[in-house]
Amino acid sequence: MGKLEGKTAVVTGAAGGIGKEIAYAFANEGAVVAMLDNNEALVIQAAARSPFGRGRAVVCDVSDRRAVFAAFDSFAQDAGGIDILVNNAVYFHYAPLVDMSEDVIEKMLGVGLKGTLWASQAVTPHLLARGGGAVINLSSIAVSFSIKNAGVYTAIKGAVDALTRQQAVELGVHGIRVNALAPGPVATPGADSVIDEEGWETRRQRTPLGRLAKASEVGAAAVFLACDEAASIAGVTLKIDAAITLCSS
Repeated sequence: MGKLEGKTAVVTGAAGGIGKEIAYAFANEGAVVAMLDNNEALVIQAAARSPFGRGRAVVCDVSDRRAVFAAFDSFAQDAGGIDILVNNAVYFHYAPLVDMSEDVIEKMLGVGLKGTLWASQAVTPHLLARGGGAVINLSSIAVSFSIKNAGVYTAIKGAVDALTRQQAVELGVHGIRVNALAPGPVATPGADSVIDEEGWETRRQRTPLGRLAKASEVGAAAVFLACDEAASIAGVTLKIDAAITLCSS
């Protein structure tokens, strides 16, 4: 029996990277997982490779509120309800704030912040129908210190942190636990596109543990926050960063 046996979950931005690892970790623990992403080809491929065939590909743009509600309702009907939501979807672009175009900022806000809001709204009736559940938002250690050219990204993740605390209070009275995960530098295809080998080594050397977090470790942390063992944990942002934020002043 896995820790999430009999549970159903939705993970946004699950076609690759941390989102896929979280979805796979849930599937390994017995959950049926809606792997939601706007990249149709990649999410279908990722779901097909999910452990024990428990992944379900759901093609959806999280910045589209109507599409999000329709996707959640459809999955809930097929799966018999929803117990867990992971708000992982993000769109990032690093550039000086003065150089950021309105279109890029709107897209980042649409996916990273509005998408989190829409998914949280869409899942709440389903969690209430189950008598409770868990919501996990993806924050970032960028909230803890300055990262070059990441002003918009950091602002979004700061908002997600604040939203997590608000949700924890608002939904906790209904048995819905809301927490956040803040990964440190994690090698994923997206991160590799903006960080070279020298950059990864610099980050590794700055961590007291002498290592970087792995996507699979973020998945394991998500399982913990989603399962009954974390029944009294709410409103926290758990850093998975090998303590790098303690050494970045």
